[in-house]
Amino acid sequence: MNITVFCSAYSLDERYTAPAAEFARLLGEHGHTLVWGGSHAGLMGLLADGVKEAGGRLVGISVQLLAHKTYEGADELVMTRDLAERKAQLLERADAVVVLVGGLGTLDEVTEVLELKKHALHDKPVVVLDTEGFYQGLRTQLERMDAEGFLPRPLAELITFAADPAEALAHLEA
Repeated sequence: MNITVFCSAYSLDERYTAPAAEFARLLGEHGHTLVWGGSHAGLMGLLADGVKEAGGRLVGISVQLLAHKTYEGADELVMTRDLAERKAQLLERADAVVVLVGGLGTLDEVTEVLELKKHALHDKPVVVLDTEGFYQGLRTQLERMDAEGFLPRPLAELITFAADPAEALAHLEA
């Protein structure tokens, strides 16, 4: 399965890196392909290293402005013109999407994927690995949107929140 992962390109505390490393190991051991932003930096690099070490395949989708941060050991590396094209390629190559901790770029990516899914422009599973309750605020906001009629589809059809790496992967493989 091609699993697109959105996550931070920054180096983070072990409370965030340990679950990401575990998720990477599981992806590789289960024979999945990581489709990611193609960077060697921060959590992205840690994820790619872990998947590769565990026997998984790597497909990086990078962008010209970040060409200096590309991961050299990818099985395939695609360079896009801009961030919009990058996001489109990340979704197009995905059988499923997983969201790990991240900043504004990650938030932008997940909200775009949810907006497209809301309009039935894809029906790929979207799973948030909610490490240390990092996405509790997002979850609360989405639940409010659902409860108050802002979503045309039930929230449970759009996204799943997982407490740990094994639960995230189990949901995708089910």
